[in-house]
Amino acid sequence: MSERRPWAELAQRSLAGEQLSHSDALSVLEAPGGHLLDLLAAAYRVRHHHFGNVVKLNFLINAKSGICPEDCHYCSQSRISTAEIDRYQLLSTEQILEQVDRAIELRASTCCLVTSARGPSKRELAGICEAVVAAKSRHPALKLCACLGLLDDEAARRLKAAGVDRYNHNLNTAESHYGSICSTHTFADRLQTVKAAAQAGISPCSGVIVGMGETHEQLADVAFSLRAVGADSIPINFLIPIEGTPLGKRPTRIDPTYALNVLCMFRLICPDREIRLSAGREVHLGSLQPLGLYPANAIFVSDYLTEPGQAPEADLRMIADLGFEVEELGAPIGSRHPVGSTS
Repeated sequence: MSERRPWAELAQRSLAGEQLSHSDALSVLEAPGGHLLDLLAAAYRVRHHHFGNVVKLNFLINAKSGICPEDCHYCSQSRISTAEIDRYQLLSTEQILEQVDRAIELRASTCCLVTSARGPSKRELAGICEAVVAAKSRHPALKLCACLGLLDDEAARRLKAAGVDRYNHNLNTAESHYGSICSTHTFADRLQTVKAAAQAGISPCSGVIVGMGETHEQLADVAFSLRAVGADSIPINFLIPIEGTPLGKRPTRIDPTYALNVLCMFRLICPDREIRLSAGREVHLGSLQPLGLYPANAIFVSDYLTEPGQAPEADLRMIADLGFEVEELGAPIGSRHPVGSTS
């Protein structure tokens, strides 16, 4: 790589609608620390063009915890995990609505209902659909996301009919690396679920977990896979090694400048997609965390599924200190906020 990569040129090409190359993606991931501010400026230029200074808040509801038959090596809820977590069956509609109300209090514009399973049983699908109908009745402007595992076409249609706006199913890593982190389903299975949601008219959400032993080439590969499958929202998670899982012995911290390079890479490769700064941001970015909102335009507020997050008050203060604003309730799903200039 040259002494100083023309990051502004990459931003210009991205804004012009040119699909950047795999080589471009690698150059961003491998940019040395001395390039960080220039790289962030380039990524922010693209982010600002498509989303302005708006930050979308997402809230997670762990509607069913543990008891999962899959063997995903990163997950504390998998059947091979010995991590000490809460384990319970699907929450009642009333319990879910209490959490939905909490999402509203925290100014989240999207609330995601998550269950641990290979895919939803008939009873679980019916329970989630009932909760979605009730939540929409109580808070019509709130966007609802479901994350229930592998999905077939019929289940996707039922979720759409109930009022689900978005479906999350992360690809997690490149196809060439997938067999190293899970053996009970395949990358193709995950890809098909993302497609099923989109075909049912549900906005597809799919992202990655960084730090599971993937190479730079594999991380670039999955970025292009997410672009190709049409993911409207791309959560970027940074692995939190959890004791009791196969990946629990991974290094406890990713270099924060590399984490920022990752966010910039996804913004430049997927310029008009929602890039969500997700699990592990507090651990890995540390004091550099606010810089993550220059390439990213969304975060999870409050806790994750089985791990604590940053206090909501700290998130809101961080957004305000940057001069950014929280997306208002009722904004269209996947909404862009173009400023009409590429300068």
